[in-house]
Amino acid sequence: MAGCQVEVGSDGPAGTGATADPGAGAADASAQLEELAVAKAGSMSGYSREKFPHWRDAGANCDVRDTILQRDAEDVKLNGCNVTDGRWYSVYDGQTYDDPGKVDIDHMVPLANAWRSGASKWSNEQRGDFANDEERPQLIAVSASQNRAKGDQDPSTWKPTLKDYWCQYAQDWITVKHYWKLSITSAEKEALGDMLATC
Repeated sequence: MAGCQVEVGSDGPAGTGATADPGAGAADASAQLEELAVAKAGSMSGYSREKFPHWRDAGANCDVRDTILQRDAEDVKLNGCNVTDGRWYSVYDGQTYDDPGKVDIDHMVPLANAWRSGASKWSNEQRGDFANDEERPQLIAVSASQNRAKGDQDPSTWKPTLKDYWCQYAQDWITVKHYWKLSITSAEKEALGDMLATC
């Protein structure tokens, strides 16, 4: 998805952040969950968002944030790369938003959570790859209010308001953590298992 030439909605239902392969199926996710290392959350010492360089350039004055905002929209209108209008269905709360100011791009696995679960040992370049990962279900347009309520919490302390999305949320969280070889806490593992049980 280079530049601004994004075919809106081509990767899945608009507003879902879905791709052709949005994550492991429930059975595969359960198997991947068992492969994740379980460990206590690491220290936040040394953490800053600047150590996860995000919203990389995507060509033609676009960045990754522009790309995701366009990808997840219906009836999007642009001024250059800037999204000026559109409709976004937020899978976290089941609400539709027509004001881009009410939509955030969420990192499925928050940057601070990644830091506590292994990313503190990575280089800034590796952390940038993680923060801009368009291949896994790591980036999704959702309501700003849900994104900010989530913060850096894992599924043991925060889940989307829309319970119907828990199954997919757990699959996507596991897909990201498994690919990036990040650890989970015991409480996080239990919560993910409970969410997969809703599939």
